[in-house]
Amino acid sequence: MTAATALANGIEIAYETHGDPTDEPLLLVMGLGAQLIAWPVELVDALVDRGFFVIRYDNRDVGLSTKLTDVGADFLTTFLLAAQGEPVEVAYTLSDMAADGVALLDHLGIGSAHLVGASMGGMIVQTMAIEHPSRVRALTSIMSTTGDLDVGMPSPEAIEVLLRPVAATRDEAIDASVRASKVIGSPDHFDEAIARERAEAAYDRCYNPAGTARQLLAIVASGSRAEGLAQIDVPTVVIHGDVDPLVTPSGGVRTAELIPRAELLMLEGMGHDLPRALLGQIVEAVTALAARARV
Repeated sequence: MTAATALANGIEIAYETHGDPTDEPLLLVMGLGAQLIAWPVELVDALVDRGFFVIRYDNRDVGLSTKLTDVGADFLTTFLLAAQGEPVEVAYTLSDMAADGVALLDHLGIGSAHLVGASMGGMIVQTMAIEHPSRVRALTSIMSTTGDLDVGMPSPEAIEVLLRPVAATRDEAIDASVRASKVIGSPDHFDEAIARERAEAAYDRCYNPAGTARQLLAIVASGSRAEGLAQIDVPTVVIHGDVDPLVTPSGGVRTAELIPRAELLMLEGMGHDLPRALLGQIVEAVTALAARARV
């Protein structure tokens, strides 16, 4: 494993590479407020074992990558206006975040890669496939949605998690993260000890709730990708949990309906997380997709 920082798209992007650089490149893109360490090591290692050169990185505004600044607008007002389709001023959009990933590939000298994105990361890799199609070998969109407001919307309990108050202390932040993991995660696979360990690691590496808020504004301000998704012409698998309360399953269903020839894999008992018990199915799906892309 190699850890480094790239100057790409005008910002610094912290990243790690795993495996042999001569193997097929695979870019992992994580979701809202989540750092590169949110990708389970077991998943990364399994993908390396399957012959991929795996890259995982911190999106802008999280982890060790560049932190942006607020645009001065009230968050709730901006969020509500953007959700209604009104033009708003935001620090950046999903297109900017997609360009970050492409710029990281440039930095690494990689012409095209397999893309795997989770949650907001799914939205980012969808945007990369729409706006930078030549850089995409195959697309895996996990527990994500299309940007349309009639699908994938969170449950009331999940909305509370999403808009929870900012914690004042480390203990409060970790406790809140564990509670959130229990609400949105896979109910049959929740392990409080693992959730707490991951929350502690994330807090100690970087705690930046303002960045998470800006990322959320980027999501709502970017609107629907439906028209662009219908034009994607790369092998695609859409993976979703059938009990996901944060991005409800209709978001994955619509994504697969829109992307031509996309495969939909609905995982039984999976919520809005990547439980160890289901990682094998995800690895199998990504590996099979890569084989399709080589044909």
